[in-house]
Amino acid sequence: MARTVAFHTLGCKLNFSETSTISRDLEAEGFSKVPFSAPADLYVINTCSVTDNADKKFRAVVKQALKSNPEGYIAVVGCYAQLQPDEIASIPGVDLVLGATEKFNLSQYLQDLQKQEMGQVHSCEIQQADFYVGSYAIGDRTRAFLKVQDGCDYKCSYCTIPLARGISRSDTLENVLANARAISGKGIKEIVLTGVNIGDYGKGEFGNKKHEHTFLDLVQALDKVEGLERLRISSIEPNLLKNETIDFVAESHHFVPHFHIPLQSGSNEILKRMRRRYMRELYQERVARIRKVMPQACIGVDVIVGFPGETEEHFMETYDFLHQLDVSYLHVFTYSERPNTPAAYMEEVVPSQERKRRSKMLRSLSVKKRRAFYQSQLGQWRTVLFEGENKKGYIHGFTENYVKVKAPWDPSLVNTLHRVKLAEIDQDGLVRFMEAESVVTT
Repeated sequence: MARTVAFHTLGCKLNFSETSTISRDLEAEGFSKVPFSAPADLYVINTCSVTDNADKKFRAVVKQALKSNPEGYIAVVGCYAQLQPDEIASIPGVDLVLGATEKFNLSQYLQDLQKQEMGQVHSCEIQQADFYVGSYAIGDRTRAFLKVQDGCDYKCSYCTIPLARGISRSDTLENVLANARAISGKGIKEIVLTGVNIGDYGKGEFGNKKHEHTFLDLVQALDKVEGLERLRISSIEPNLLKNETIDFVAESHHFVPHFHIPLQSGSNEILKRMRRRYMRELYQERVARIRKVMPQACIGVDVIVGFPGETEEHFMETYDFLHQLDVSYLHVFTYSERPNTPAAYMEEVVPSQERKRRSKMLRSLSVKKRRAFYQSQLGQWRTVLFEGENKKGYIHGFTENYVKVKAPWDPSLVNTLHRVKLAEIDQDGLVRFMEAESVVTT
């Protein structure tokens, strides 16, 4: 009888792509995949450590696994596993902790799947994580997440990612194109390009800083891959999102008009304390450029509140900047101290209640921004890719410019593209449509 494995992924799209790759490897070794809520012989948890909330979620996930099967073998990979391996190993129920260099070798550590009295740790110094392992998520969602880059050479004062994932390095252009063709061959309609710092695409392995190809080269090559319907760029740094890339997306056959661009703060003083590589004026320029060539584009923003030294004046500077900026939604992060980062030792700490208040204010602004963006799209014809889940009798989908729509559940719509005329915003904030036309795909 085949051994069973269940997966749980915390964090970003990059983690999802890597979980999916590990899953395919284990299935090739004879494991049978089951839902995480089911009893399984092996539970694999891919962790995040961007915030302390991610750490807390991890402990809850371990308890969930043990509840499903107290004898289930629990293996932990991901950023938290690299940063705090001994801490994780001491958590009751955890059997195996693998660092950044070992997570794709998981099968080598799985012999008898017998529970351990203490979790075994196979970690590494992050300097050893200088090689590249390609990965993509497929089969889990209608969209596929294609990893093109890993690691980061930036030194933002609040961020643990360089400590968890190592130096910036990329896949070869040939491998990315081959993976894109493989995904397309499975009938997947949309690919999301993911990485830690994807605009830095082109840096080689082992500390080789030679840029063989740029991010622009990558998007131009992907745009020519036959069979692809949609390509979407995930989060990209404003200083690395060049005007040439924006202009190319505007004219592209397959890249959709949706950008997610981290801002983090609308105060130049705070941006300097964060060690970001741009000022707010550059961010403003990028948004203006997108709006000029793609008025219908969706623009998402990451912002951090409560950073050390952020006074009420700094926060209001950020709030007012975002309020007047023509963006579509915000991802708001409440600052949390991360071990071994410069920001964790900065003075002028913002009280937690104040951080929560500021977070609430920006989340409220995000709701208003998203509704205003959706409102601007009503009456327009857009192309929707429908998702595969029945959510309380409705099927959901996203337009090319990331408007989320709903319709009564119809399984024939799953993973299909339809031109729809956006009609009204429902009570839950999603958009309904009146007319639909099937889209003939290649």
